[in-house]
Amino acid sequence: MLRLSFILFVALVVLCVNAAEEATTSPNLKYYYPVPPANPPQTIECDLCVYGGTPGGVTAAIQMNRMGKKAVLVSFNKFVGGLTSGGLSATDVGNGKSIGGMAREFYDRAGTISGFKPSKAEKLFLDMLKEASVPIYYEHRLKSIVKEGNKIVELEFENGNKFRAKMFVDATYEGDLLAMAKVSYHVGRESNATYGETINGIQFLKGHNFNYPIDPYKKEGDPSSGLLWGISAEPPGKPGEGDKKIQAYNFRMYLSNKEDRLPFPKPNGYEPERYALLLRYLKAAKDLNEWSFTYKNGPFQLQNGDCNNAGGFSTDNIGRNYEWPEADYATREKIFQDHVTYQQGLMYFMANDPSVPELLQSKVKKYGLAAGEFTETGGWPHQLYIREGRRMISDYVMTEHNCRGKVLAEDSVGMASYTMDSHHCQRVIVDGKVKNEGNVEVGVKQPFPISFRSIVPKESECANLAVPVCLSSTHISYGSIRMEPVFMILGQSAGTAAAMAIDAGSAIQKVEYPKLKEKLLAGKQVLEWTAGEKTK
Repeated sequence: MLRLSFILFVALVVLCVNAAEEATTSPNLKYYYPVPPANPPQTIECDLCVYGGTPGGVTAAIQMNRMGKKAVLVSFNKFVGGLTSGGLSATDVGNGKSIGGMAREFYDRAGTISGFKPSKAEKLFLDMLKEASVPIYYEHRLKSIVKEGNKIVELEFENGNKFRAKMFVDATYEGDLLAMAKVSYHVGRESNATYGETINGIQFLKGHNFNYPIDPYKKEGDPSSGLLWGISAEPPGKPGEGDKKIQAYNFRMYLSNKEDRLPFPKPNGYEPERYALLLRYLKAAKDLNEWSFTYKNGPFQLQNGDCNNAGGFSTDNIGRNYEWPEADYATREKIFQDHVTYQQGLMYFMANDPSVPELLQSKVKKYGLAAGEFTETGGWPHQLYIREGRRMISDYVMTEHNCRGKVLAEDSVGMASYTMDSHHCQRVIVDGKVKNEGNVEVGVKQPFPISFRSIVPKESECANLAVPVCLSSTHISYGSIRMEPVFMILGQSAGTAAAMAIDAGSAIQKVEYPKLKEKLLAGKQVLEWTAGEKTK
């Protein structure tokens, strides 16, 4: 999992591919790139090697060990739990009754599905891994793989360590292992025509847009003055067309209004000009009290705990992440730091810039980063919200039709039930005004099954790999599936199938579904839905 979280509070770090240059850092910073070579390099043998410390990676590794095999978990950074331990504790659930198996176990032990502290989530993941005797290898960045025919034999990492296994799981948010294994994948939005969908591709639906007409130019009414920061001059495209753009990323800040809160830091490279559009937007309101700092009205959420993007100009760094899915580590680090600078700068601007109305400043100053959370990174989340990376293309592609219940997968390995959800993908000019494009929030009638074939590649491409996170799905169906509980569910199912393939001496695609279903039900997974029960 590529979590480039180890250089927080740096606005831009200039990296070359093979080495990191000197950078100005804050006192809270620890510098983790490049990682020192292993001393000495090791070759680790196991039954299952899971690459990616996301919740899906955690459950896959635990399940393999619970089935009597030996699994290892290899994490890109120093943490496990992905977004669940990285700030996203307001869990997007859909219907909680569709969550079973190890995911249900996790939330039962947490005492809640939504609202837990990130530090508690990470401790719980670590406890579960320890109980299952799963070793964790931190700060391992995938360098290359050895593949014989259609099987992966070995993974080699930048520090020199190698992992040899019978089965592998790509649990990264980006799909780095599947790409290196030459498995087919897609990046961006398919057109509606590709799979006969209706809300894929470019979409100008309602939600998280500008409530008032806002001029896009530095000097209002004067195109020659140039565009305000963050607005694209490219034509927006036509509704339903596909493109390579991906939905925006942000950090899920964990905030507090208690006295021990940490003030929002001023990032290196802070540029108030980035927020000129926001300032124009704020002042367009007839009454400043319209800005309630809620999910509905924005400009961002202010509350104790997890705070998400909210409104037309908020914490989502729209249009600045397009390279991420296929970028090398150095480029991703630059993108990561740009997101740090943008979002920290946004909070600092709103709390301190004299151009911000005092009423709004005072509201923001009542909050800060929660003390005791993300202590290694000064209270700032170590996990960037990678809402979408690569998506595998296998023998079964989950589509909008699955989400709407028009098509039901007959080889279910878990359920999804959340709204088909996409954040904005671009900020453009429409009829001379600023407009965001890409937001989709369309509900599903009831939980729907996810196909076993969608979490394994085509056998001809790779016979010993499972992909429970960057599974085979379209952009819009992934918007419903891409929730942390679902990743836990699919990780457990992937680990189960991998263990069964080892026992059978077969390709993972050859695991007999009736037997897999029996094992999954024994593991308390929810695989079917009773008709008529509505999603909450």
